[in-house]
Amino acid sequence: MIKSPRVGYFGPAGTYTEQALLTQRDLADGQLVPFRTVPDVLDAVEAGEMDLGFVPIENSIEGTVNFTQDALAFDYQLLIQREVVLDIVHCLVAPVGTALTDIKVVVSIPVATAQCHQFLRRELPDVELHAAHSTADAARSLGENPAPGVAAIAPRNAAALYGLQVLASGIADNDANQTRFVLVGKGHVAPPTGHDRTALVVYQRADEPGSLISILQEFAARRINLSNLLSRPTKRGGLGDYCFILYADGHVSDEIVADAMRSLHAKHGAVKFLGSYPAAGEHAHSAREHADARWREADDWVEALRAQIYHG
Repeated sequence: MIKSPRVGYFGPAGTYTEQALLTQRDLADGQLVPFRTVPDVLDAVEAGEMDLGFVPIENSIEGTVNFTQDALAFDYQLLIQREVVLDIVHCLVAPVGTALTDIKVVVSIPVATAQCHQFLRRELPDVELHAAHSTADAARSLGENPAPGVAAIAPRNAAALYGLQVLASGIADNDANQTRFVLVGKGHVAPPTGHDRTALVVYQRADEPGSLISILQEFAARRINLSNLLSRPTKRGGLGDYCFILYADGHVSDEIVADAMRSLHAKHGAVKFLGSYPAAGEHAHSAREHADARWREADDWVEALRAQIYHG
């Protein structure tokens, strides 16, 4: 890792993305640069303008952030370096002096307003919803151009940053709201930690029965846990042309994971490696470690048999 990296992130300042990025001490001391969109972040990293990029990829309520996932799978040659999970706390924020009963318009990204549907329906049933580029952009616009009766759904730190007051906190329908972010870079695979995840894109040779099960069997046979499995259109053909994006416990340096990857590469149309990197959380899956030991024992057994081949 570069000592003082240039890190581009999905901005503006005050986003949940920035909040998650600032939890990473080795990155927070670098040059942090906000970009307007996720593709802008990835473009800057691929062009060498930024050393690393930091973007959202999954939400526990809304699911995968498809434009991030698809961009990494299809449009860029970047590798995931780590993941960070952040608890999301939505707040209703407005110019100082605004009361809840004054609110006629709420501005935010559609995902955030959808996650606060019950609060809005209960407390502001007649409110108009306007879209913004991000939760922080909604707060920034409102802070720079305060308008009577307008509020935003945004992080608490965005309210403080743009001079707004918090009218209500924790307004999401589901308290277990978390977002996963990924740090991406060029060329380098993160070293193993013992608690890692490997991301792959697997293309089918043909759309035929059993293609998915043949992929899953490579991992099941080796007792490798899959934490996520997605089916996405390849964008190369018509309807029905899909690939599979999967996240497996383990690191490419683990023999058992490498063996599964070799088998996938040999049997399927193509495999794209999206990175091996430290997984968020504190506890690794011991099943993979046991499977790795069994694989080494099996490999030693086969090599011992091969050593007995008579060559005349």
